Amino acid sequence: MKNPMKVELLTFEIGSTTTKVRAFDHIDSEPAYLGIGQAPTTVSEGDVSIGMTRARETLAHHLGVSSIESESSLAASSAAGGLKMTVHGLTEDMTVRAAREASLGAGAVLYHYTVGEISAHDMKTMSGICPNIIFLAGGVDHGERDRVLAMAQVLAHSTIVCPVIYAGNCALAAEIKDIFSGENKELHVTENVYPRVDHLNMRPARNLIQQVFSRHILHAPGMEKISSMISDKILPVPGTVLSGLEMLTERLGDAVAIDIGGATTDIHSVTDGSPLFAPLMVEPEPRVKRTVEGDLGVFVNASAVMESSGDPWIEENMRHLSPMPQTAESIALSEQLAYYCLYWGLMRHAGEVSDYYGPTGKKQIVRGKDLTAVKAVIGTGGALTQLPFGEKLLRRVLIKNPVKKLLPLDTAEIIIDKDYLLGTIGLISHWNPETAFKLAKKYFS
Repeated sequence: MKNPMKVELLTFEIGSTTTKVRAFDHIDSEPAYLGIGQAPTTVSEGDVSIGMTRARETLAHHLGVSSIESESSLAASSAAGGLKMTVHGLTEDMTVRAAREASLGAGAVLYHYTVGEISAHDMKTMSGICPNIIFLAGGVDHGERDRVLAMAQVLAHSTIVCPVIYAGNCALAAEIKDIFSGENKELHVTENVYPRVDHLNMRPARNLIQQVFSRHILHAPGMEKISSMISDKILPVPGTVLSGLEMLTERLGDAVAIDIGGATTDIHSVTDGSPLFAPLMVEPEPRVKRTVEGDLGVFVNASAVMESSGDPWIEENMRHLSPMPQTAESIALSEQLAYYCLYWGLMRHAGEVSDYYGPTGKKQIVRGKDLTAVKAVIGTGGALTQLPFGEKLLRRVLIKNPVKKLLPLDTAEIIIDKDYLLGTIGLISHWNPETAFKLAKKYFS
């Protein structure tokens, strides 16, 4: 008869389609990864904890025991839409862009953004979205006042009930607090994401977004049960991947991680770019950047990828589509879908060199993220790690010489996160940084 098993740590990742549980032991000495269990996420059954239980049962079966318990448990979630946010700033190329970068870096999915005046139509759109968090930015420190306060008034007077984060002109913090206190709205104030021209300040806002999210994650059915079961706050899944990548760069150097999922394709990069292109930059770029492509996925958005690609082979083989491909036909289809997701996702994330004609003639300028200094390209997520084509696809998008798009060079090391631990390491880093670093050293050496 099989015996029960107790481990030191279980981590749960409650994704949009799949729930995963991983077991770890010896976390204070030489942390060891023991295995993974998976099950479909059960939002449709009215309780996401059902999927967690099934994943745990699968893990127990894989480990040859009757059941599995743990001393500590951690969880990250993107179920029920993940972290839904709207962003509001004064100018699209400055404060709105900075606020979007901070939100995406925290693991959010951006559903709407506004530039300058927030209209009645904007508020109607936002009411339909039901955001988890509203992010208000605007003005460099000690700069613009009136328009920022006007935006705050509109948001404070709205009927939308959710936390608001203010990360704009620091000189307005007290007035912003007064505006929202009169409306009995939950307001959180942090450092300006764009405190001065050409300077980005993302980390305080990123950290605050994750803290607020962890307190308001109960929108997914059954999530309240999970909150009582775990040892730390619930984090958004994409944010944990970026945290894990930041930790890995301490060992690998500048890096980019690509996560192709069933619904989205996320590109995460940690790099300052190459000194060759730095003098040509016309806008500041954050060292830590995440982009999420909501139209690129190998299952939920497979039809959208098929239509955009115009690839007749994909259309002919869509009958083999599966969330967990097992047959040769379904794996081949996933590979072709994943390639388009990878290529388009990376092209959208990367910056480019273009010509500018000014008073002194033609010059070259760079807009966007320079990935040419990246030393490692990491494939993570289900498509690139669980199926056999990950390394082949990643090699197809590396370039020898940057001409226009600033993609990773073909000298970059390719690493397949075969155990799908990058996000888990990031999750653990918020709870126990030393254990997370040891895991990164052991499994990404």
